Amino acid sequence: MLSYRHSYHAGNYADVLKHSVLIHILEYLKKKDKPYCYIDTHAGAGMYSLRSEQAVKTNEYQQGIGALWQQDDLPPAIAEYRGLIKSFNDAGQLAFYPGSPLIAMELMRKQDRLFLYELHNTEINILEAAIKRDQRVTVLHKDGFKDCLRLMPPQQRRGLVLIDPSYEMKTDYQQVVDTLIQLHKRFATGTYALWYPVVERQRINELEENIAASQLSNVQLFELAQAADSDQYGMNASGMIIVNPPWTLKAEMEQVLPYLAKHLGIDRQGSYRIKQVKAE
Repeated sequence: MLSYRHSYHAGNYADVLKHSVLIHILEYLKKKDKPYCYIDTHAGAGMYSLRSEQAVKTNEYQQGIGALWQQDDLPPAIAEYRGLIKSFNDAGQLAFYPGSPLIAMELMRKQDRLFLYELHNTEINILEAAIKRDQRVTVLHKDGFKDCLRLMPPQQRRGLVLIDPSYEMKTDYQQVVDTLIQLHKRFATGTYALWYPVVERQRINELEENIAASQLSNVQLFELAQAADSDQYGMNASGMIIVNPPWTLKAEMEQVLPYLAKHLGIDRQGSYRIKQVKAE
C-alpha cells in the first residue's frame, strides 16, 4: 500500500518537531571535520508547495510552521529551524516547505554523503528533480527498510539514519523496531531517529515496550501533542525516538517542547513528553 502523500501534511506540527530534531543532530555531527553519512529510509518528494491543492485542502501547516512564521520569541533551536525554512522561500512569504532530504542537503558539507530511499512511483520522480543530480546524494527507488541494511556500517563510520514511514501498514510499528535493532547490530555507534504518529496510544505503548526490551541502549523519546489522546480517527500527537542522541539534545528539547505545546496546541490542549527509554 503506497497511497500516503506527505503533501497533505507538510509543515504541520509533526514536521516542526521532526525537523528541529533533525537539524540539531546534523549540526552536532558537523562539529567534527570528519564526514558523516545520512540515510533517509522514507524520503518522500523532497519539496512541497504549501499552495498546492493537497496542502490547501488540509491547511495543516497553518498550525505548524505557519503559526511560528511571525513569532518573535522563539527558542534558539526553533529560530534556527525557521531560518532554514525561510531560506527556501522568497521575500519572507511562506509558500514552500522542504522535506527531510532537502533540509539535510542544505546542511551537508562537501565531504558528507546522503542516501535517500523512496518507493512511491510518483514521489521518487519529484525527489530526483529536487536533488538536481547532486554528486553527494544517492537516490534509490527501493524499500528503505530492507536496503539500508547493506549500507551498514557506512564508510564514514559516523552518521544518522532517519526512519520515517507512513505507518499505513500496521506491521510498520513492529518493523521499525526490527529495523532499528538490525541497524544497531551492524553500526552500534550510529545515531538513529525514529518518527512515530500517535493514532492509537496502545500501539505507541507497545513500541516503547519493545524498544525497552531490546538490546538498544541510550534511547530518548520526545513527543509533542496538539490535543489529548482520543478514540476518534486522526493523529493528535507524534514523537521522535532517538538512539545514541547528541548529549545536547535533551536540554534543547526541554526548552523547545513546552514552547511548541503552548503555541501549536489546539484549544490549549498542547502537551509534551520527554522520556529516557533506555539509559546508556
